[in-house]
Amino acid sequence: MAFNPTVPQEVQDLLEFINKSPSPFHATHEAVLLLKKAGYQEIKERDNWNSVLKPNGKYYFTRNGSSVVAFAVGGKYQAGEGVSILGAHTDSPCLKLKPVSKKTKSSYLQVGVQTYGGGIWHTWFDRDLSVAGRVLVEHADGTFKHELVKVDRPLLRIPTLAIHLDRGANDQFKFNNETQLVPLLATEIKDQLAGFKEQDNVEAHQSHHPLLIQVLADELNAKPESIRDFELALYDTQGSTVGGACNEFIFSPRLDNLEMSFCSIRALTEAQGLENDSNIRLVVLFDNEEVGSVTAHGAGSNLLPATLQRLAQTTIQGQPSATAFEESLHKSVLVSADMAHAIHPNYAEKHEDNHRPLMHRGTVIKINANQRYASTAVTTLVLKELAKRHDIPIQEFVVRNDSPCGSTIGPMLSASLGMRTVDIGNPQLSMHSIREQSAVDDVKHSIRLLVAFLEEFPALEAKIIVD
Repeated sequence: MAFNPTVPQEVQDLLEFINKSPSPFHATHEAVLLLKKAGYQEIKERDNWNSVLKPNGKYYFTRNGSSVVAFAVGGKYQAGEGVSILGAHTDSPCLKLKPVSKKTKSSYLQVGVQTYGGGIWHTWFDRDLSVAGRVLVEHADGTFKHELVKVDRPLLRIPTLAIHLDRGANDQFKFNNETQLVPLLATEIKDQLAGFKEQDNVEAHQSHHPLLIQVLADELNAKPESIRDFELALYDTQGSTVGGACNEFIFSPRLDNLEMSFCSIRALTEAQGLENDSNIRLVVLFDNEEVGSVTAHGAGSNLLPATLQRLAQTTIQGQPSATAFEESLHKSVLVSADMAHAIHPNYAEKHEDNHRPLMHRGTVIKINANQRYASTAVTTLVLKELAKRHDIPIQEFVVRNDSPCGSTIGPMLSASLGMRTVDIGNPQLSMHSIREQSAVDDVKHSIRLLVAFLEEFPALEAKIIVD
């Protein structure tokens, strides 16, 4: 039987989203474009929402350009009703340029970088790397504006040492993150021939190679002296793709957690029946999850609590009571959506015997008795019941007792808000590598599950009698 290699549209859209999102700033920008296309209206945190928010209205705002909150107000929403929440994050482990990145050694121009998050750093060697992020550009009127930059060509490389000079390289690849994880930008002789000079009295030009500044200026169609500062991350220029003999796998950078970010936004824009919904449907994509979330735009900030409090107290339909916020919290559920660990055939012993998530078998509910995940029997029931109703495959995962366990935004938000939370994610391999792997089918499975949650949670919640 011939196999049809057609890639599902939602997977094509995911690949495009990832390829256009080499940094949290780009991921937020791309999410906003999807929201605008679906009719979402921009609002600002600094503004008063009382005269703006309406039943059936769709809105979004960003914070720091790296986090985004989007919500749709149910047509039957009344003050104090619940919120159906999907939470994910825009950041991934990567290398970021240091504030002073200029290095020269052995006639090479190098770029100093910091490790961000818990990356598998050896996978960054011998890859064709470039830079992306945001640049602060000074304009003729004296304003400084945040502009996105993505250099779409191989610019940097971290070469490994030849095996002839390190006979033990295949036994165990060890290296120093400070001195040996340093990308090459150019050779001194070519830099001298290019003739780029430092700009007087511009700090960025004294801290970084003028050649790098010129590359950024060319990308932005700006003058080098107008570039005042930037936040740049390295990324692999090899794009996301579908692979495997049956075109069943996604090979890609940053699947953790751009896949669940995309699925969450897609579910929000696809969910139907808003006019009959008594809840607010909300998606929040945080930055800085990979480094603990304790930032102004991470899950440890006031971003979600402040948003929920404002929604509860804003006059949309019905006058809010003094306890509308507290009432709403106890009618709400947060789905914390972050990728999960598929069983690895070469390391199958790393998984607990009865909890071995497989690709194509559906989204994984993550459970941990020590509360590294926030799932409970009540919140797990919500997703299991929805999956059963719609014949959507779903799996469960717990880590072995003799193994460490990662965590998510779920426990942090569950504790700070006192909100029922469930942790889920699509199964993947090579988590935190520069190139990761997941399954084509699970993209659709998770979107269907999240759509069902947004459309049906209010009615289901009324049938769950706890507290």
